[in-house]
Amino acid sequence: MAPSDRNRDILLTLDSQGQGNPEGGSAEGGNLHETLPYEHARRPEGLPAVRRFRLTVVEGPGLGTFWESASDVCSIGSHPLNDFPLDDSTVSRFHCEVRIGPRGPQVKDLDSTNGVIVDGVQVAEGYLRGGSLLRLGRAVLRFDFSAENNRLQLSAHTRFGSLVGTSVAMRGCFALLERAAARDVTVLLEGETGTGKSQAAQAVHEASSRRDKPFIVVDCGAIPSNLLESELFGHEKGAFTGAMGRRAGAFEEAHGGTVFLDEIGELPAELQPKLLRVLENREIRRVGSNTYQPVDIRLIAATHRELRGEVNAGRFRSDLFFRLAVLRITLPSLRQRPEDLPTLVEKLLASLGAAPEHTQALRTPEFISRLQHAAWPGNVRELRNYLERCLVFEDALALSEEQARTEGTLEIDPTQPYAEQRRRVMDDFERRYLRALLEKHQGKVAQAATTAGVDRVHLYRLLRRHGIKP
Repeated sequence: MAPSDRNRDILLTLDSQGQGNPEGGSAEGGNLHETLPYEHARRPEGLPAVRRFRLTVVEGPGLGTFWESASDVCSIGSHPLNDFPLDDSTVSRFHCEVRIGPRGPQVKDLDSTNGVIVDGVQVAEGYLRGGSLLRLGRAVLRFDFSAENNRLQLSAHTRFGSLVGTSVAMRGCFALLERAAARDVTVLLEGETGTGKSQAAQAVHEASSRRDKPFIVVDCGAIPSNLLESELFGHEKGAFTGAMGRRAGAFEEAHGGTVFLDEIGELPAELQPKLLRVLENREIRRVGSNTYQPVDIRLIAATHRELRGEVNAGRFRSDLFFRLAVLRITLPSLRQRPEDLPTLVEKLLASLGAAPEHTQALRTPEFISRLQHAAWPGNVRELRNYLERCLVFEDALALSEEQARTEGTLEIDPTQPYAEQRRRVMDDFERRYLRALLEKHQGKVAQAATTAGVDRVHLYRLLRRHGIKP
């Protein structure tokens, strides 16, 4: 479902006084308005703005109730802490999210039980137009644009810690990170792998009042579950086989500072209530101890998972999610900010210590343009690895198949047979899914098959078909 030109045009408008015009045309009195694409709006006269929208229940429980946006996003579900809660048993706790993005208003299914149907078509993600109908279980909501605009809050800076970017997406992210640093609030960093969540956490700590205290990192996905409790909370001597002495955990070591829990979505279910107690009472109990002791820490967590979908599936506690998500900050993917590529390339080449005479080919407009049209599924981390390979061979290497694939590559061509187009899209999905699945499980096919919900033999067959080695 592609966004209409009309939707794209009214997303973001500014006049010479920085006032938004929802129609993107001329205002009374002759003021000229300029319609700008969402990701590229930067004008010194005022802040960019996005069109407000309204969601109205037109069928099912709650008929006639509505919600109007005060920002560019709305979460919908039966849990009362959603932006638009629906009291309907057929609606999942976190059912879907509507967001005004760079290409138009978009709805995303959060792994709900009954799915999201937009204008009669079930979607995982789909674009909306004015008057679109969203069916969520028994409830049907109508999406409409409102007459007013919401201003986007952007940072005046193009750098935060080691993160750099001049795009609207990154400056909006910087504005939130600056607010996080100014307060002792719990932060949940979200975003794809390689977007810089750990760098953002470090930067928030270094810009906060706790900067002179410890910054302790625990990767919840890299430590076996039977050792993670001791890593977090510490243990007493003799608490388990091999516990030869008392050990302080991450929360004790970080006293007065910050604990960064990376990949919080991998936290085992049995440890989730214990982390919840830390957030609620600021106290911990070592493994093997009967007493609690206070800790003074600030918590920052990060995940590449959609935790609301994990809550729907019963794998993550909803009360813990809300304790973590006091301030949610999503780091944009590289695909969402191609205008940042020149700045990123300069920064990465400098960090790699490359001599200027070896990097001329990596700074040309043609090379940068190639990078801007690539997909970068691994985001900034993948870009850095690619530039490092180019430096090793002292040449601008060809992009790999994954990197070179852009969103436009898989646009549907209605002049071609349905079966051929469907097969092309499905093959692309299978390749990307299988690679991500194996990466998550470090090539262990049995574990990957369990996660995917398929037979191991069938998974091997799929891997052979796409030439992927575990």
